[in-house]
Amino acid sequence: MFDSLTDKIESAFKVMKGQGHITEINVAETVKEIRKALLDADVSYKIAKEFTNDVKEKAIGQGVLTAVSPGQLMIKIMHDELTKLMGEESVDIALEGNPTVILVAGLQGSGKTTFSAKLANHLKNKRKKSPLLAACDVYRPAAIDQLKVLGEQIDVPVYTEDGNKEPVKLAKKAIDEAKNMGNDVVVIDTAGRLAIDQAMMDEISNLHKSVKPHETLFVVDAMTGQDAVNTAKTFNDVLDYDGVVLTKMDGDTRGGAALTVRKVVNKPIKFVGTGETVEGLDVFYPKRMSDRILGMGDIVSLVEKAQDQFDQEQAQKLQSKISKNQFDFDDFLSQIKQIKKMGNVKDLMGMIPGMGKALKNVDLDDDAFKGIEAIIYSMTPEERKNPKLINGSRRRRIAEGSGTSIQEVNRLIKQFGETRKMMKNMTGASGKKAKRMMGNMPNLKG
Repeated sequence: MFDSLTDKIESAFKVMKGQGHITEINVAETVKEIRKALLDADVSYKIAKEFTNDVKEKAIGQGVLTAVSPGQLMIKIMHDELTKLMGEESVDIALEGNPTVILVAGLQGSGKTTFSAKLANHLKNKRKKSPLLAACDVYRPAAIDQLKVLGEQIDVPVYTEDGNKEPVKLAKKAIDEAKNMGNDVVVIDTAGRLAIDQAMMDEISNLHKSVKPHETLFVVDAMTGQDAVNTAKTFNDVLDYDGVVLTKMDGDTRGGAALTVRKVVNKPIKFVGTGETVEGLDVFYPKRMSDRILGMGDIVSLVEKAQDQFDQEQAQKLQSKISKNQFDFDDFLSQIKQIKKMGNVKDLMGMIPGMGKALKNVDLDDDAFKGIEAIIYSMTPEERKNPKLINGSRRRRIAEGSGTSIQEVNRLIKQFGETRKMMKNMTGASGKKAKRMMGNMPNLKG
């Protein structure tokens, strides 16, 4: 999501590399390039100027000119200032009351309905809550149908009423329904329009005053840049909401909204939405986002995503199979499915330090595993368990069944064999042997 900004900031820091003597002119030139990068990322001129002035002031004040590694110190200052700009610490949603009422507002097309379902799924699986979704976008039957489909997908009830065109009455009935059914959270999906108008603002204001939500979240399409920030300000003036949600963060966005909405409305970004799946929702951590913008990856988030999907008991069974060299294609298929649940493949790879830049021009999407899965599904159960059975005629049959070539089948079987061997060696290695193996792979050191 921040590929272009990351590249331009890295380029700005190159001004300081290879300089025999660092001066205020070098620092000023670097800061000027950073400001250009922020403006290109759709950050407002006022905020970009204030931000870079702070960076320059701190850089000179912290002795960058006399530091042994001025470039590294500048990156640290930049990281600290970016984190500060985006809010420093993550802010949790308020889960008070019984039930907790969460009102979701925003323009039409911002991703409110999808976010409402993602939030319900998040609350159910990660916070152990029992949510109810309330379909209060009474003007768009498609939005109600969409929420019903998503609710069924995540096994969360959806409250609707045919013919009821009064959002306030509908929301209040949904809250009563939650009390009767024992649901401890109500997520209210509201109506939006393509642009701000007085009728919409009056309606959302009336709904807000009537249901008195414990948490009001404003959903912003990050793809719209500064327009999103301006919309966020207008809604905040009316609702005084509790937090912002940035959706479509995996799209071709320049990142200006993520960087500046906190500064403009003085409200925290609480969630970011990525992808179309119901699992594509992350708590917003300013420090981790700064890591990613500066090309440092985000290993912590990657590990958390993995922990959400990988069962500990299952992992121990898998480790036992690996150590006995019994890891088979069924196990491999299971791992692929779990990785796909974690989110967009390219986005996941971008969380590994250095990988984001390496994958910049690589066409890696959610279909990256499709060919591999097709090949494995074309194998018989016996072939999956014992790949040694797969001779020439079987490989031809598998290629035809999967719509791939014999070369692709051969490549997968060869890579699988090499992977299995390496995994067995790693699990069976002694401490010294494992260290020696790691030492032979410089890119994995540390």
